[in-house]
Amino acid sequence: MFSLNDNMKYWFYNKPTDMRKSYYSLSGLVTNKMKMNVLNGNVFIFINKRRNMIKILHMESRGLTLYSKLLEEGLFKLPICDTEGESLNIG
Repeated sequence: MFSLNDNMKYWFYNKPTDMRKSYYSLSGLVTNKMKMNVLNGNVFIFINKRRNMIKILHMESRGLTLYSKLLEEGLFKLPICDTEGESLNIG
Protein backbone atom coordinates (compact mmCIF):
# COMPACT_ATOMS: atom_id res chain seq x y z
CA MET A 1 0.00 0.00 0.00
CA PHE A 2 1.26 3.48 -0.83
CA SER A 3 1.72 5.77 2.15
CA LEU A 4 2.88 9.06 0.59
CA ASN A 5 0.74 12.09 1.39
CA ASP A 6 0.63 15.90 1.38
CA ASN A 7 1.79 16.16 5.01
CA MET A 8 5.28 14.83 4.24
CA LYS A 9 8.33 16.87 3.26
CA TYR A 10 9.66 16.09 -0.20
CA TRP A 11 13.33 16.63 -1.07
CA PHE A 12 14.66 16.53 -4.63
CA TYR A 13 18.30 15.52 -5.18
CA ASN A 14 19.46 18.16 -7.66
CA LYS A 15 22.08 16.05 -9.48
CA PRO A 16 21.58 13.27 -12.06
CA THR A 17 21.52 9.89 -10.33
CA ASP A 18 22.65 6.48 -11.54
CA MET A 19 19.38 4.53 -11.56
CA ARG A 20 21.21 1.26 -10.85
CA LYS A 21 21.38 2.51 -7.25
CA SER A 22 18.95 0.93 -4.83
CA TYR A 23 17.97 1.25 -1.16
CA TYR A 24 21.35 1.49 0.52
CA SER A 25 23.24 3.49 -2.09
CA LEU A 26 20.38 6.02 -2.41
CA SER A 27 20.18 6.33 1.37
CA GLY A 28 23.94 6.94 1.26
CA LEU A 29 23.30 9.91 -1.07
CA VAL A 30 20.74 11.23 1.42
CA THR A 31 23.22 10.95 4.27
CA ASN A 32 26.47 11.99 2.60
CA LYS A 33 25.42 14.45 -0.12
CA MET A 34 22.10 15.87 1.10
CA LYS A 35 23.26 15.87 4.75
CA MET A 36 19.93 14.47 5.96
CA ASN A 37 18.70 11.42 7.81
CA VAL A 38 16.77 8.93 5.71
CA LEU A 39 15.04 7.68 8.88
CA ASN A 40 13.25 10.98 9.58
CA GLY A 41 10.18 10.18 7.44
CA ASN A 42 10.91 12.64 4.64
CA VAL A 43 10.59 11.61 1.00
CA PHE A 44 13.67 11.77 -1.25
CA ILE A 45 13.36 12.04 -5.03
CA PHE A 46 16.07 11.11 -7.54
CA ILE A 47 16.07 11.44 -11.34
CA ASN A 48 18.42 10.17 -14.03
CA LYS A 49 20.39 12.30 -16.51
CA ARG A 50 18.00 11.55 -19.39
CA ARG A 51 15.05 12.59 -17.16
CA ASN A 52 12.98 9.57 -18.14
CA MET A 53 13.32 7.65 -14.86
CA ILE A 54 12.58 8.65 -11.29
CA LYS A 55 13.08 6.91 -7.96
CA ILE A 56 11.50 7.91 -4.66
CA LEU A 57 12.95 6.71 -1.35
CA HIS A 58 10.91 6.78 1.85
CA MET A 59 11.29 5.21 5.29
CA GLU A 60 8.08 3.62 6.53
CA SER A 61 7.37 1.89 9.82
CA ARG A 62 8.72 -1.48 8.66
CA GLY A 63 11.62 -0.33 6.49
CA LEU A 64 12.71 1.52 3.38
CA THR A 65 10.34 1.77 0.44
CA LEU A 66 11.54 2.51 -3.07
CA TYR A 67 9.17 3.69 -5.78
CA SER A 68 10.37 3.69 -9.38
CA LYS A 69 8.89 4.94 -12.65
CA LEU A 70 10.27 4.73 -16.18
CA LEU A 71 8.58 6.81 -18.86
CA GLU A 72 8.00 5.09 -22.21
CA GLU A 73 7.98 8.51 -23.87
CA GLY A 74 8.43 12.10 -22.74
CA LEU A 75 10.50 13.49 -19.87
CA PHE A 76 9.96 14.42 -16.26
CA LYS A 77 9.83 18.16 -15.69
CA LEU A 78 12.44 19.33 -13.18
CA PRO A 79 11.52 21.72 -10.37
CA ILE A 80 12.91 25.23 -10.71
CA CYS A 81 16.00 25.58 -8.53
CA ASP A 82 17.55 28.95 -7.81
CA THR A 83 20.27 27.56 -5.55
CA GLU A 84 23.34 25.49 -6.33
CA GLY A 85 22.86 23.08 -3.44
CA GLU A 86 22.43 19.35 -3.92
CA SER A 87 18.90 19.22 -2.55
CA LEU A 88 15.70 21.17 -2.97
CA ASN A 89 12.67 21.14 -0.68
CA ILE A 90 9.69 20.80 -3.00
CA GLY A 91 6.90 20.24 -0.56
